[in-house]
Amino acid sequence: ALFQMLPQIDQSRDYDGFVCSLLLPEEARRSALALRAFNVELAQVKDSVSQKTIGLMRMQFWKTAIDDIYRDEPPNQPVSAELWRAVRKHYLTKRWLQRIITEREKDLDDRAYRNLQELEAYSENTQSSLLYLLVECLGLKDVHADHAASHIGKAQGIVTCLRATPYHSSRRKVYLPMDICMLHGASQEDFIRGSREQNIRDVVYDIASQAHVHLQHARSFSHNVPAAATPAFLQTVVLEDYLQRVRRADFDVFHPSLQNRNPLLPFQLYLRSWKKTY
Repeated sequence: ALFQMLPQIDQSRDYDGFVCSLLLPEEARRSALALRAFNVELAQVKDSVSQKTIGLMRMQFWKTAIDDIYRDEPPNQPVSAELWRAVRKHYLTKRWLQRIITEREKDLDDRAYRNLQELEAYSENTQSSLLYLLVECLGLKDVHADHAASHIGKAQGIVTCLRATPYHSSRRKVYLPMDICMLHGASQEDFIRGSREQNIRDVVYDIASQAHVHLQHARSFSHNVPAAATPAFLQTVVLEDYLQRVRRADFDVFHPSLQNRNPLLPFQLYLRSWKKTY
């Protein structure tokens, strides 16, 4: 089942998560890949269905699958089988898995976030929930690690929203927080036509700054976080890389340099994994 999952994670938009999972301690690696595959399955629903009803059916499948997994009766499906194995091995909290599904289901409504707080709430319920589960895979239940996971997850959700803006704009969709767009007089049409005007950059600056604030806050109490939890937070390298590159591009989210993956990233992740920091 594990090998059936791997191509799906690697070739998906979660390449960075895939690399991060490979750098986890051996006892957590397979479970982390199962969680990443589960997350990718849910994330792909929105883009791969033409009708909301079909998306809701897919989400219902996963709600039932989670219930079945916790009854030790996983569906005969590769990701479900691996998830069941991870749940049994690490006693993963069911609530976090359910929260990811519920939030992804709400997101099928396909509209822009009303404000930054709404984007942060979405990020907390999806990305932070996934990080809480990764910390559990590392055998930890720690309030400081969870606090860090909450802020890193929010930063990740915000960065993901920014990174995906050119892709979404090309499909005539804009999800960036409406309050910040209105503040700078930026319309959805501006993003759809790939505007690189100052007001668009100001929107990006404000959103990127909030991701940076969450990263900084997570690091401000890193001395309280057990070293054993830090592998779950390797994604901070990826977030830092994007935030630095968008700053170098003067917050032009459509700049060609941002469309390419940093070839040094796997090496930088490997180095960070040795340092036991995030």
